[in-house]
Amino acid sequence: MRKSKTLVRIRNNEPIRTCCLGHYIPAYVCHAARAGYDCIWLDLEHRAMTIREIQALLAFSHLYDIDIMLRPPTLEKTGLYRCLEDGAAGILIPHVSTPEKARMLVDAVKFPPIGDRGLDNASLDADFLIHDPDEYVAWANRETFLAVQIETPEAVHNAEAIAAVEGVDILFVGPGDLGLRLRQSGEMTIDEAWEIVAIACRKHGKAFGGPTMGVDEMQKRHRQGAQLIVNSSELGGWSGELVDKKQQFDELD
Repeated sequence: MRKSKTLVRIRNNEPIRTCCLGHYIPAYVCHAARAGYDCIWLDLEHRAMTIREIQALLAFSHLYDIDIMLRPPTLEKTGLYRCLEDGAAGILIPHVSTPEKARMLVDAVKFPPIGDRGLDNASLDADFLIHDPDEYVAWANRETFLAVQIETPEAVHNAEAIAAVEGVDILFVGPGDLGLRLRQSGEMTIDEAWEIVAIACRKHGKAFGGPTMGVDEMQKRHRQGAQLIVNSSELGGWSGELVDKKQQFDELD
């Protein structure tokens, strides 16, 4: 059974080198691993894939030994832990604004005594073998993770209570949705929200992070203590490459 690279980096207090994927591109998994990334954030909140496409990408992540942090399109309990059974190293849940919702998610994706996840012990995460159930449960609670997104002012105000929930491993600041709502409310800046989350996570020994596009933003959040640092996506790579290569045509004599 795999050892999560994300959790190794958290335990060593190191940055988690993370990129984002929203389309079915098996080769991206391979190239991200070869480039030295630890984790791919697979977005199924805003992108659609079939179950078989998701399972294939997760299988490729095991082949090339890179974590996939899957953002699922559902909060249904068996749907969440089936993502882990199919091989995801972690689950990322959007719009977690209360500790009550965080505890509901822990209940779904962690085994007893932390949560109430159902036991299978024969899927890709278990290498399709029947392990000793106690050994498997201990491995799953130790080597899979739950990340919750802080995307509303309410979530920022509840950051300490959310960070205190046992079984929540990472707080993930979503600057898009959070920034939109903070601009409308005017109650704090996005930088102030990041700092509130950072303080809450330091107090409760939890990791945090989020999208940090550009080296200046990466440095700023890393200095705050952020570990899960997302700095690229296949969409950004495509669009940037196409613009750059199009300019070569403009330079032709």
